[in-house]
Formats: sequence, structure tokens, C-alpha cells
Amino acid sequence: MSRPALVAAALLVIPPAAAAQAPRELDLRGGRFAPLTREALTPEQQVMVNDLLSGARASLGGPFNALLRSPEMGNLAQKFGEQVRFRSSLPPRLNEMAILLTARWWSAQYEWHAHKPLALQAGLRAAVVDDIQAGRRPARMQPDEAVLYEFSTELRERRRVSDATFAAAVKQFGERGVMDLIGVMGYYDLVSMVLNVDRYPLPDGAPLPFPEPK
Repeated sequence: MSRPALVAAALLVIPPAAAAQAPRELDLRGGRFAPLTREALTPEQQVMVNDLLSGARASLGGPFNALLRSPEMGNLAQKFGEQVRFRSSLPPRLNEMAILLTARWWSAQYEWHAHKPLALQAGLRAAVVDDIQAGRRPARMQPDEAVLYEFSTELRERRRVSDATFAAAVKQFGERGVMDLIGVMGYYDLVSMVLNVDRYPLPDGAPLPFPEPK
């Protein structure tokens, strides 16, 4: 094939710049906070969206539609959330267990719906997940799971932890791991509050994980 013919053939398979991909759909959802559209975003909100889409998350579901109402705060929050979720020193199994315990504490329906499959995928046993969902202390936890459960439960119920509980957590996770555990609990406290205030909807047909408070 001649050089002009090769160039012509290449032009058939390489799209011109004018045919560049359209901006990704935001697909934001909300309850009390109406879903925002890309066209309605302020410059500050656009910065937060761009940072979200260039990060580790696969979607903008969950608290982000609501957090965009305060984009500077929301962007700092989502970056903190990316750190504690994707770059924690805790293994994913334990990190997801901490998230489920937080969702259960707040009865955060969407948070549980989103993270239950992630916890199972990370290796948390179904029986442990079911017990947490029912509000019970799981009957058969691995030793590191029991340490995490005692620490997080005591911290929530007593607003502090005993010397023995602290020492067990440091021995199991190290000082960084203890701080990463506190961090993921705190971030998902924020997420739970946002979702509950928003009354963020579950996907159509999905059952509620917890009874709605009367």
C-alpha cells in the first residue's frame, strides 16, 4: 500500500479532535437535596466534581450531591474520605467492617447498601455481616475483627476507650492503624449524617437494610 493510502486508512480509524468524547454524565442523585446537573454547577462545584472524577471512586453516588452545596468543605471531605477508604493501613476487610459498624450505628440505609457487598468481597464473613446488621455482637469473629469491634463499639458507646482496649488495638494494628480506624469511623459518621439528613434514596426495588425510625 502506498504512503498516501496508509495515511488515508489511518484517518478512518483515528477520530478527529472534534469527535472527542463528551463529558462524563454526573448521574447525581438526591432526596431532599435535588440532583445537580453539570450545567448548574458553579466554578467551585466544578472543581470538586473534577477532583472526584479524577480520583479513586467509580461513581458520584452517596453524599456528594449534598456535599456539593458547600463545595470547598465537600472537596476537603471527599479527599479525606478517599484517603481513609483507599489508602488505610487497615486491610480492606477490617476497613469495611468499620464502615458497616458506622452504618449500623446511624441506621444509614444507603451506606449499608453500598458497603455490604464490598465487605463481603473483601473477605468479611456473611455471618459477621448479618450479626452487625441485626445489632448483635458477631458470634464468630477473627481475632483482629474482635479487637476492631471492641474498640469501635466502646468508643461509640462510652465516647472513650479503656487502657486495655487501647493497648489491644495498638498491639493489633499499630498506632497508625488505630488512627486510621478512628479516621474511617469519623468520615463515615459524616457520610451517615449527610445521607440521613438528605433521605438519600436506595436504588429502585432495593430493600431497606434497617427499619426506618418512627
